[in-house]
Amino acid sequence: MDYIKSLFNKNFLEYASYVIRDRAIPDLEDGLKPVQRRIMHSLFEMDDGKFHKVANVVGHCMKYHPHGDASIGGALVVLANKDLFIDKQGNFGNILTGDSASAARYIECRCTPLAKDILYNPEITNSVPSYDGRNKEPTAFRAKLPIVLVIGAEGIAVGMSTRILPHNIREIIEAEKACLTGKPFSLFPDFPSGGFVDVSEYQDGLGKVLIRAKLDVSDEKRVVIREIPFGSTTESVIASLEAASRSGKIKISEINDYTTDQVEIEVKLQRGVYAKDVVDALYAFTECEQSISCNLLVIKDNYPVVLTITEVIQDHAKKLVKILKEELELEKASLAERLHMRTLERIFIEERIYKKIETMKTAEGVLNAVLKGFEPFSAELIREVTEDDVERLLKIPIRRISLYDINKNRAEVAEINARIKEIGKLLKNLVAYAVSVLDGLLSKLDPEAVKRRTKVDRFTKVDVKEAVTRDLPLRYDEETGYLGLAVASGKELMRVTPYDRIVVLRRSGVYTVMDVPDKVFVDKGLWYCGFSAKEELSKVLFTVVYRDQKTGFPCIKRCRISGYILNRDYFIAPEGAEVLFVSTKDKCSFTVNYVPKPRLKTLSSNFKAQEYPEKGLKAQGVRLANREVESVTVEVSTKASSHAPAEASAPAEKKAPAKKTEKKK
Repeated sequence: MDYIKSLFNKNFLEYASYVIRDRAIPDLEDGLKPVQRRIMHSLFEMDDGKFHKVANVVGHCMKYHPHGDASIGGALVVLANKDLFIDKQGNFGNILTGDSASAARYIECRCTPLAKDILYNPEITNSVPSYDGRNKEPTAFRAKLPIVLVIGAEGIAVGMSTRILPHNIREIIEAEKACLTGKPFSLFPDFPSGGFVDVSEYQDGLGKVLIRAKLDVSDEKRVVIREIPFGSTTESVIASLEAASRSGKIKISEINDYTTDQVEIEVKLQRGVYAKDVVDALYAFTECEQSISCNLLVIKDNYPVVLTITEVIQDHAKKLVKILKEELELEKASLAERLHMRTLERIFIEERIYKKIETMKTAEGVLNAVLKGFEPFSAELIREVTEDDVERLLKIPIRRISLYDINKNRAEVAEINARIKEIGKLLKNLVAYAVSVLDGLLSKLDPEAVKRRTKVDRFTKVDVKEAVTRDLPLRYDEETGYLGLAVASGKELMRVTPYDRIVVLRRSGVYTVMDVPDKVFVDKGLWYCGFSAKEELSKVLFTVVYRDQKTGFPCIKRCRISGYILNRDYFIAPEGAEVLFVSTKDKCSFTVNYVPKPRLKTLSSNFKAQEYPEKGLKAQGVRLANREVESVTVEVSTKASSHAPAEASAPAEKKAPAKKTEKKK
């Protein structure tokens, strides 16, 4: 059992490690996931300047990627649509409309010169055997730019995920130049679909951004969506518009999609609705506004780490200097080797060392003759002559020897020496050289292609509760006792939204705060129904006349509902009391009718509610008379006042039933 448990633990850890490092999370070194790196490696290997069928590229890439052609083809299309490393020919889909690409056998691609400039340098790139051991693939390209910030990334691994937003490549280059020279810099996302972005909570790549579509409201009877938020398509935006229209949140009469290479979604409004009035609703109830959370998780030194944008730029600035140093040293070594061979050729031909091998009959004798011939000129040589050098010299054709141009050799040697001297200066000023390399990359970019597309702005997220209009009828059926939006019969108390909360005061004196119900039983004889928002409910003054449980005497209580717990029942009168009358008018009159008794001349009394003080919600009421109350008659209409949205009270002549009393014998 212990063996099986340890086996499961070991296998799970290996699987989790594989998914994190080799599938879902990009590497900080080149910003690519393994499948993307293998696609670029295949394109570099196949590159001959012409377009290749995507199907052929996929087939070539399968030598390195063990997960099938579908995953390779999909990743290639996504990477090609970044318009950075891959030239496209054919239908690669549309990131604006969400249309898919044509089959791999119909479309073509090739790597761009920029991709080679940024990524390709096999001499300094580390390689490992492919999954079947037949080929070699790079562990990571030595990228000259932080590609992870240029193209962004999204992936879910075991126990972790990454969400990196794309940034503008020109701004990234400028930020890296500023980092190299010790100047401050900042970077914000830039999306290919344009729109607006609020970066106030971006937190250097670890927070979130709020993105919005670009709306054209120049025509008051229609809204035209010109740019959509990142991650949305015209299809998904239209679907959200239709859903909002069906639910009554936005009054739309017609939606037309004229999108081609630019987004153009026309939203025609119903009669009486104007464009400026629905902007907030579009942001609140459709995909025209979205919030995106970021998590800059990458693989660094074979481990997953969370970094900030600033840390990525700083890390890559150091790596750029290191990469350029390695390239210069490699070029310098290559030039030194080339200079050595040109010197050997000149001495070999000018001093006629080749003549000394004519009498030699063995290979060893030829070798020794050549080596001995170079001994007098050892001071002119860069390094010692090796057997490989002799082999290369012996392969020089007779025709080349006879046509040897000493002036051409000297010009080439001078050129090599000048370049070696220049490299020496560059190695002493690597930071300045790195800045010049970045400037060179920037000059190769199309100015129109690298313009910022997303405008950085400052705005607050639209609250759906504020954007929606109160246009849903809330009805109460006195005969059945049901209240709600789905109640077809009865009286309309008020107009509400699905996000409102209401307070309901039942005939029994029990009040409850609840979300606007679809249909709920609240009993017959509902006293009050209104909005429970604090600023609205605090304005409502309840006048409650009730029968005391012990004495049967009438009492009055005036109070306001100040606090509550949602969906919890409260009693507005003292415990055990019987509520006879409720009003929300500041001034009202009512008549208390007493239980008839012998020698009782006065059977009723009139009262004015405004003559009694307001008390706390939990306070006891004030006794109106020392007589048993039979009922309460309302002399005036008790319709809701201006601050009470809906009072479902009794008719003008309403009498509460009296308790039966036995006559004393």
